[in-house]
Amino acid sequence: MKVLKFGGTSVGSAERIRHVAGLIRSRGRNIVVLSAMAGTTNTLVDIADYLSKGNVPGAQETLNNLNLKYLNVIDELFESETSRLRAKAVISERFSYIRALIDGDYSAADGREILAQGELMSTAMMDIYLNENGVRSVLLPALEYMRTDANGEPDMKYVATRLRRMLDLNRDADVFLTQGYICLNAVGEVDNLKRGGSDYSASIIGAVVDADEVEIWTDIDGMHNNDPRFVDNTSPVGELNFEEAAELAYFGAKILHPNCVLPAKLANIPVRLLNTLDPKAAGTVIYHMPPDGRIKAVAAKDNITAIKIKSGRMLLAYGFLHKVFETFEKYQTSIDMMATSEVGVSVTIDDESHLAALVDELKNFGTVTVDRDMTIVCVVGDLEWHNRGHAAQAVAALRDIPVRMISYGGSNYNVSMLIRKEDKIEALNRLSEALFS
Repeated sequence: MKVLKFGGTSVGSAERIRHVAGLIRSRGRNIVVLSAMAGTTNTLVDIADYLSKGNVPGAQETLNNLNLKYLNVIDELFESETSRLRAKAVISERFSYIRALIDGDYSAADGREILAQGELMSTAMMDIYLNENGVRSVLLPALEYMRTDANGEPDMKYVATRLRRMLDLNRDADVFLTQGYICLNAVGEVDNLKRGGSDYSASIIGAVVDADEVEIWTDIDGMHNNDPRFVDNTSPVGELNFEEAAELAYFGAKILHPNCVLPAKLANIPVRLLNTLDPKAAGTVIYHMPPDGRIKAVAAKDNITAIKIKSGRMLLAYGFLHKVFETFEKYQTSIDMMATSEVGVSVTIDDESHLAALVDELKNFGTVTVDRDMTIVCVVGDLEWHNRGHAAQAVAALRDIPVRMISYGGSNYNVSMLIRKEDKIEALNRLSEALFS
């Protein structure tokens, strides 16, 4: 059994839903994880935002427009009046639930309930459509098995016990459908696995059911060796090991959610990235492949802020770095890159929500300077230090571009360079020419 995940664009219209249903039927008895229809989660976020600001009319108008979109998709999707009425009844129930939340006293928990409705609607529509076309699909409600613990991590034992029981109770099913992204938290409230969480859901499910493979279906044929939005003639990378895939996902490769890699890696389950628009394309397979001495791909991460703390007292000062990192921990701000010298430390962050407080506290330890609107460009592959020339090739490709920081050696699979945002496209193209031509 495999786990197949389809993203929002894959089920973003009646035509796309029909196409994905055909793929589901052709691939046998598997577990299928669906995201919300494209644009739905963003709209639900807008509704929750209106409510948090007390703008009930804005939330109602936005919800009415979304409701109309779903009714139009249903009218186009279903052939039989019975299925059409059934789908409209299910969708109406979801929208009525949201309206009840709008009319009540809004809370953060209500916001999370609202965000969960997109996946509940997409899976319900797909279930009805598959049944209409003779497929015995069974819905596995994610809120009955997917749970996180007090630390926000998936409760793997709970998920495994509940999900396996549900599968055993439905042995005659042709296919299983479930929601990505949504879950219960440790106190039993509806919650979610954050943006991109459907990938994470698929990987968690694959790990607990010991799947043969996890397939992530998107609208691009695998992970490319550079960003096709900015670089011409990119090509899919046929194979990656888990560490390379994790680096690329974290540093900007949008096709895969960073958290998706770990559960599959620990369970030693391959992850395959495939294209719904070109199902026969080989895509990218991620597994425990041995090092092969090659550079695989380049990725870029925007909206980076660099912080430099310079202190003459740092030399031989026991505990300096501990105090610096303790400050970042206090404000729950993670660090992407780091470089140190005898008199200072430079770090990068991608979350500025506590920047002012961070800088104010870091001034206790030295002179603080901040560079904003930066981009991390990372080169990923087999970058063991004894593989001569790889790091030099990457750095040489950017010889005419100002580089603020370089991080090399913290990972055997990544060399990262911090540059100005306005230099990103030039840097990506130069790296492609130098590394892949």
